[in-house]
Amino acid sequence: MTRADLAGKVVFITGGTGGIGSATARELLGRGARVAIADLSPQTPDIARAMSPTSAFGVVADVTDRASLDRAVAEVVDHFGRIDVTMANAGILARGATLRTLSPAAVDATFAVNVTGVLNTVAATMDQLVAQRGQFVFLSSVFAFMNGMGTIPYAMSKAAVEQLGRGLRVELAPHGVTSTTVYFSLIQTGMIKAGIDEAPDVVALLDTLPKPLMTRLQPHDAARAIADAMASRATRVMLPGRWKPIAALRGLVGPVFDAHLAKDPKTLTALARLDQMPATADRSAR
Repeated sequence: MTRADLAGKVVFITGGTGGIGSATARELLGRGARVAIADLSPQTPDIARAMSPTSAFGVVADVTDRASLDRAVAEVVDHFGRIDVTMANAGILARGATLRTLSPAAVDATFAVNVTGVLNTVAATMDQLVAQRGQFVFLSSVFAFMNGMGTIPYAMSKAAVEQLGRGLRVELAPHGVTSTTVYFSLIQTGMIKAGIDEAPDVVALLDTLPKPLMTRLQPHDAARAIADAMASRATRVMLPGRWKPIAALRGLVGPVFDAHLAKDPKTLTALARLDQMPATADRSAR
């Protein structure tokens, strides 16, 4: 399939008013797709109209509320007639902390949005995608298979998303529905700014990881990669590409790297500082 195959397709994107979601919506519009964005912001319909008065449509929805998503999907189908692709993008990142100091509210919120919210998105759009022999796109992360120190609930949630994408790719194959799982490291979004950049101790912890692996990309880089994957129905997207061999060898690399981190003085010092921070429920949208 080529990029032209996106022309006329209807793509439903959760968390579509900013960051990766907004950038992907604009990229898809540029390729001739029609886009429906769903978000908590009351301004979502206006944001969509600003993207395109004819090819973009915005609905207010909370991914943690299945009924809210069902209403949003019904509005989109009424407006565009169908949904061909669902991009489960909405997600949050609790401010970096050790699990010992992270508040229960922050943990609960992470799983409510990043796991239950994705499951709700799948359930709400499943019938449409089966009818259209469509495609699911899931935003996982390289932290689905890398050590999640300092952000354990987030890493756990992204591992769950990875398993969802893998499982649905097989379960829905008889229906002609495919799934694409997306793995990024750090994309320069508001979520990263609030969850990492504004927390010096978290920055210090990330600095203990190999710098070539932590190269930051811009949302438009992520958007192009996602749109290409939609056009080709790729099984996965991974940026930067240098993560690919690590993902392929995770069973070997992971235990060795974990053992290194558990003894590395810089890592232990950074974790000790995080361990002294007060419990926090801070979180930021993707």
